[in-house]
Amino acid sequence: MAKQLFGTDGIRGEAGVYPLDRQTIYCFGQALGDWALEHGPGAEVLIGMDTRESGPWIAECVAGGLESRAVKVRFAGLITTPGVAYLTRTQNFVAGVMISASHNPFADNGLKVFDHSGLKLPDDQEHWLEEDILALTARNQPVQRAAVTVDPALDVEYLNFLLKIATGTTTGTKVKKPLAGKKLLLDCAHGAASPLAPELFRQLGAEVTAVATSPDGRNINAGVGALYVEKLREQVLALGVDAGIAFDGDADRVMIVSPAGKVIDGDHMLLICARQLRAGGHLGDGLVVATVMSNLGLERALERDGFTMTRTPVGDKYVLEEMIRRNALLGGEQSGHVIFREFATTGDGMLTALQVLAAMQHTGKSLDELTADFQVYPQLLVNVKVHAKRPVAELLNVQAEIAAAEADFGDRGRVLVRFSGTELLARVMVEGEDSAKVQHWAHRIADTLRDELAHLAAQVAAAEQPVGVG
Repeated sequence: MAKQLFGTDGIRGEAGVYPLDRQTIYCFGQALGDWALEHGPGAEVLIGMDTRESGPWIAECVAGGLESRAVKVRFAGLITTPGVAYLTRTQNFVAGVMISASHNPFADNGLKVFDHSGLKLPDDQEHWLEEDILALTARNQPVQRAAVTVDPALDVEYLNFLLKIATGTTTGTKVKKPLAGKKLLLDCAHGAASPLAPELFRQLGAEVTAVATSPDGRNINAGVGALYVEKLREQVLALGVDAGIAFDGDADRVMIVSPAGKVIDGDHMLLICARQLRAGGHLGDGLVVATVMSNLGLERALERDGFTMTRTPVGDKYVLEEMIRRNALLGGEQSGHVIFREFATTGDGMLTALQVLAAMQHTGKSLDELTADFQVYPQLLVNVKVHAKRPVAELLNVQAEIAAAEADFGDRGRVLVRFSGTELLARVMVEGEDSAKVQHWAHRIADTLRDELAHLAAQVAAAEQPVGVG
């Protein structure tokens, strides 16, 4: 049965509106408490959040639901999603909850759940939680919010974890300075990375200029961060820095701009890091896990270097599941989620930036040199707004257009049509060597999709019209 509340990355929507209204959030806390108590009495759950103005009251509602089940709560306050995942798996928490809508605007928010292993809950566990939430909301109980107090030691512990990866040591005078001499421009998206990222890279010796570090509850991702790198690109070119690094709102993804202004996305980072990890003997059998959205250029470049690449559905959750299944050590998404399974169980923007910078240090090459042989195939993504989602396999006209496009491209292009897991959008992605052909097929398939969905909606509406009595 399809899930009603959970999408590809937890529960997400407009804060204050179902399913992120106070009643449902409180029942989410109760259901998570029921789930936690399956692990025994004395269970403790970690809660963290990004900078959205709705974060504090959502945290209080979740905590209230948990405490109604006698489950203890520890509150990290402002922290990144990978920070919550790390702390959940390294401390005595049965679960961790991150309150964030990632790259979405401030009015949205979300609930991401990690179990003690630091993994996002598998689909069957989300189904279990969802059924309990729906049963609890049907009772229409009064919402009991619980006060939460920030524990600052949690942020410090996560920061020390990143420092140790970069240097082998943690705080104080013993910290090595591997980034000494590097000039970095950080765009923190007015999000969770705002206090942490500048501190991390400065402790590692970099000369840091940080922008978008003044969250006001409403400016998160507002024309800044990983989805909006054009202004960062202009600043990189003007300042002459070694790299511009842009995080999204919860800092589980990153985009990087090279000194020449090239945007280094997740695909580029996978190639850079695959080569670096293999050189250090840390890539096992050379398998790299990517998604259906990764550019053909990545696949071709990895093949030339003797790597093997496999694809998963979109979502770092699915990337990680495949990494575990195949015992792969590196995986990620074009959008900038990159997972280093030796260290983490989720995408981590700051960790990824550290690994890319380490490759620059070890090779003595710039970002432009490290990606010089990556040929990016022209790719166009067309978003189609929809009122309802239908299985793509049932859209016969769309299937016919996809088949025609694939026949036209042969092995020199790809077509992907899918519905967003978090928004009422259909996404049509076409890529290939011929840019004009990519444009043609992307818009043709998108138009067909829009028309077919409208036709089906009209059929449904007509069938629901009451029959007149003469």
